[in-house]
Amino acid sequence: MAEILVPELAESISEGTIAQWLKKPGEFVEKGDYIAELETDKVNVEIISEHSGVISELLKEEGDTVAVGEAIAIVSEGGEAPTPVATPNASEPVASSAETDQVKQGEKEALQQAASAAPQEDSKGINRPIASPAARKLAREKGIDLNDVAARDPLGRIRRDDVETAGQAPVSKPATAPAAPKAEKPAEKKSAAEQFTKPVEVVKMSRRRQTIAKRLVDVQHTAAMLTTFNEVDMTAIMELRNRRKDAFLKSNDVKLGFMSFFTKAVIGALKKYPLLNAEIQGDELIIKKFYDIGIAVSADEGLVVPVVKDADKLGFAGIEKAIGDLASKARNNKLAISDLTGGTFTITNGGTFGSLMSTPILNAPQVGILGMHKTQLRPVAIDAERMENRPMMYIALSYDHRIVDGKEAVGFLVKVKELLEDPEQLLLEG
Repeated sequence: MAEILVPELAESISEGTIAQWLKKPGEFVEKGDYIAELETDKVNVEIISEHSGVISELLKEEGDTVAVGEAIAIVSEGGEAPTPVATPNASEPVASSAETDQVKQGEKEALQQAASAAPQEDSKGINRPIASPAARKLAREKGIDLNDVAARDPLGRIRRDDVETAGQAPVSKPATAPAAPKAEKPAEKKSAAEQFTKPVEVVKMSRRRQTIAKRLVDVQHTAAMLTTFNEVDMTAIMELRNRRKDAFLKSNDVKLGFMSFFTKAVIGALKKYPLLNAEIQGDELIIKKFYDIGIAVSADEGLVVPVVKDADKLGFAGIEKAIGDLASKARNNKLAISDLTGGTFTITNGGTFGSLMSTPILNAPQVGILGMHKTQLRPVAIDAERMENRPMMYIALSYDHRIVDGKEAVGFLVKVKELLEDPEQLLLEG
């Protein structure tokens, strides 16, 4: 016999939830086969069997929380049967199946009778008479104490006719002082569905959604978050993209999107305003000299932020390929822990869903996040005499005011705007 243990996941992850069993008891597994899917705070991880054999027992159920190093299944190595069946001795008489069934039925009836005759206890642990539901209901209606009712059943069970007989007989009891009024029981808390009089659907939050909710609330409680806004004229980038997209796709085998422009612009601005690329640890600032840019991606299980590592060392094609690969992994639930760790700054694009303006929440422990939005034609004053319809995008920077002052935050966002509106400068400085 061998145990299947929850493997080491990552330094910051100590437990997970069994999302799905991929093997069932009785199935044979080879060493290295996937047997379960584990949902963690960040990604789903597939657990493999370190042994070959038959799954003899699953120690945990789907939805159970398990810790790193905890046993979740038992494997009978060498293809052993999970539970050996005893063979009767040839010298002993073997009962027929009919006789066996009769014995089992007799044992079942005996157990039921024993259970019926056994003393029952109320919620306070006090013995109470054995009675049928109909007898209890009638006793409540007539105000009869079941302790005063004689049972004709040889096992002592009180039935409805016993209560009726007791109700007809006069009962004399010594006078007693009036009982003190009983304290009212607190009203039982209603379930989520019972709180509504109209139809609702109650859905348990996934582990990842619970983690997202907790982290977002924690950020707002621990950081002095503030948001500043600006707008970008996307004319130059859109003209450049339309002019070069076919040649770019042909030479790089990847489409030229807007995210590479924004990633390059953010890196250029971070180099000028390094506190936006920092984090707080106690009473110290950790100012990072590398640029691992997180790109927020919406997946079925919730928002995830995979990281483009060393984005400053990548060209436009390298950034587009990295973002495409990470987005595909996120949609197919194939992100690894390493894909989600180490980010220094985050970009999120609400414009994908049509958002015109928003205030993004920080991705702790980072101190800055840039929000992109929908590009929309708006009238823009070219000079005192002329107006033109231009493709404009609102951009937002949320930042931690504990270490980033308004001057730096506004300067950062202005720099991003300048680089995006002048792609040649973006190529030089980004």
